[in-house]
Amino acid sequence: MLMAELKKSIREVPDFPKPGILFYDVSTLFRNREAFAAVVSRLIERFRGDRIDAIAGIEARGFVLAGAMAYALGTAVVMVRKPGKLPWRTASERYTLEYGEAVLEIHQDAVEPGQRIVIVDDVLATGGTSAAAARIIVRLGGKVEAFAFMVELGFLGGRRGLAPASVFSLIQYD
Repeated sequence: MLMAELKKSIREVPDFPKPGILFYDVSTLFRNREAFAAVVSRLIERFRGDRIDAIAGIEARGFVLAGAMAYALGTAVVMVRKPGKLPWRTASERYTLEYGEAVLEIHQDAVEPGQRIVIVDDVLATGGTSAAAARIIVRLGGKVEAFAFMVELGFLGGRRGLAPASVFSLIQYD
């Protein structure tokens, strides 16, 4: 599928989660099997052949992409969750969103020292969520090799805060 077709499968929701925010709802893309297959195939192809040990998926839509990618690439999956969702000891990180503050957690034993990890999420906005996930992974001894996103909101400049790791996104809104 062409990028223009993929964009058409994403619903734009004004004033969510608060007035003035335009939310890009990718659940409509997920329910379109051709669009979903195209996205997952492109993400997998980008990382096929790279030396990657795990795909870290950010809750919740990042889980959908991370699981499919990890299966196809033969890697482990690391779950990056909201507070209180993981049953064992966690490492956490507080961060700022474009519309508030939040916290992420990862099990302390989910990342092994030296593991090469790709962090995956549905949308790159300001980059705060992904940067927070990266800080936890690094603190646990992992190495963030790259970030992968289905959608990038380029006008918010989130890519800048994720250096020096590479950033790959399929669908851009400028």
